[in-house]
Amino acid sequence: MSQLENVLITGGAGFVGSHAAEYYANQGASVTAIDNLSRINTLETADESRNTSSYNWNYLRDTYPEIELIEADVRDADRLSTIVEGHDAIVHTAGQVAVTTSLDKPHLDFTVNAEGTLNILEAARQAESNPAVAFASTNKVYGGNVNEIPIREEETRYWFDDPEYDSGIPETYPIDGCEHTPYGVSKLAADLYVQDYAARNDVQAAAFRMSCIYGPRQFGNEDQGWVAHFALSTLREEPITIFGDGKQVRDVLYVKDLIRAYDAFLSDPEGKPSVFNIGGGTDNTTSLLEFLDLLETHTDTEPSVSFDDWRDGDQKVYVSDTERAKEALNWKPEVSFESGIKKYLDWYSSLHSTE
Repeated sequence: MSQLENVLITGGAGFVGSHAAEYYANQGASVTAIDNLSRINTLETADESRNTSSYNWNYLRDTYPEIELIEADVRDADRLSTIVEGHDAIVHTAGQVAVTTSLDKPHLDFTVNAEGTLNILEAARQAESNPAVAFASTNKVYGGNVNEIPIREEETRYWFDDPEYDSGIPETYPIDGCEHTPYGVSKLAADLYVQDYAARNDVQAAAFRMSCIYGPRQFGNEDQGWVAHFALSTLREEPITIFGDGKQVRDVLYVKDLIRAYDAFLSDPEGKPSVFNIGGGTDNTTSLLEFLDLLETHTDTEPSVSFDDWRDGDQKVYVSDTERAKEALNWKPEVSFESGIKKYLDWYSSLHSTE
């Protein structure tokens, strides 16, 4: 059981943030969740039926009335300072989450992701309660460099064709000299600030470079959250567009496993690394095509699929090397992808059985 007493969640109405809030509430901690509830306005292809922040905000309010919900923006440094004080840990998940939005609105992307994270770190540094910080970073910090690794094409997927990466991408993989997209740049800037504050002992902090996270209460769309997007579109018999050929591969991690990794750091941050690659690892990988087959098996519905050009910033193969998290945090994924998808589909079915 977590030893934390007062936990602040930024982006508390988001998919990951709401699960963090729920986790710590169930652990008996005093939880504050903040969110500016802007998500649906920053995702081009989102609609009210996939309004993650609205759903999760209401879910936390109704299910966990003891959680303090505050509508606030991480770009408001002065207000953050007053909110952060008194907490012993911060799970910082607030962010602009879509590559597509970052291309259209790079200034918004920067102020939310980079400046917002700096504000959190400064508030934590100045707070007498000395909170540790777990930051939701991304595998996009490695940018186009990942595509420099030789790959081989198999029947339903690509895979690394270099034995050095049999266990996935390590935290030491290069981040420089490549295309990132504005989203990757803003998250990398935030990631570097986290490392810097940790290295100077200003804040006990770590950046978790996340691969694909999925689970209940996620309403994915074409811009972000592809696992949920594919699942929901299949269940609703809505069309799916695959950008590329569908053989691109990701490691996938069930959201509750991610929160356990955050907690393993926040509960005992002393002497821990400031960067972790976090995902399902080599035991939990799927290509888009393979996932569509899995969905058809579990739903008895054939997804309606079309193909379009590759999108900027896509990586043909990305798999996290999670060895550092296993060693430093005594952590490993517990929920297999097939089991996790069944949990997701069961959640969606239960959601609509009550309507």
